[in-house]
Amino acid sequence: MRSYLVVIDETSEARAALRYAARRASGTGGGVILLAIIPPAEFVQWGGVQAAMEEEAKLRAEAMVLQASGAIVEEAGIEPTILVRQGDAEKEIADLLAERDDVAALVLGAAAEGGPGPLVSHFSGAVAGSLPCPLVIVPGRLGDEDLDRLS
Repeated sequence: MRSYLVVIDETSEARAALRYAARRASGTGGGVILLAIIPPAEFVQWGGVQAAMEEEAKLRAEAMVLQASGAIVEEAGIEPTILVRQGDAEKEIADLLAERDDVAALVLGAAAEGGPGPLVSHFSGAVAGSLPCPLVIVPGRLGDEDLDRLS
């Protein structure tokens, strides 16, 4: 089964990308992979404090992804694959794309105002031609009706 990889965070453009991917997956019999990325932890002198900070970040990321996955299950009837990774976002996404051959497209949302965002800039820039799958950039300004029509 081919799946759409969506990077989830707390932005409206991530929600737009998720809606697009869920609707595409539903229409094509595919799946959705939700990826939350926890930024690398800053070094803290005391290991116990650092471990607690990392655990808190992981719990926040898992809660965010579970909330997003609930929307997918309800809306499109798809049970997504949920992944949480810690590290540099660009590297974690590239590593995941290298590990999995079932990704139909990397779906990212572009910010409605200002620059498109660091992930869109990175993956649509110099590395775009070397991606193992298509890159879909969903404009963050699109509403639900627009996304439904396009997907």
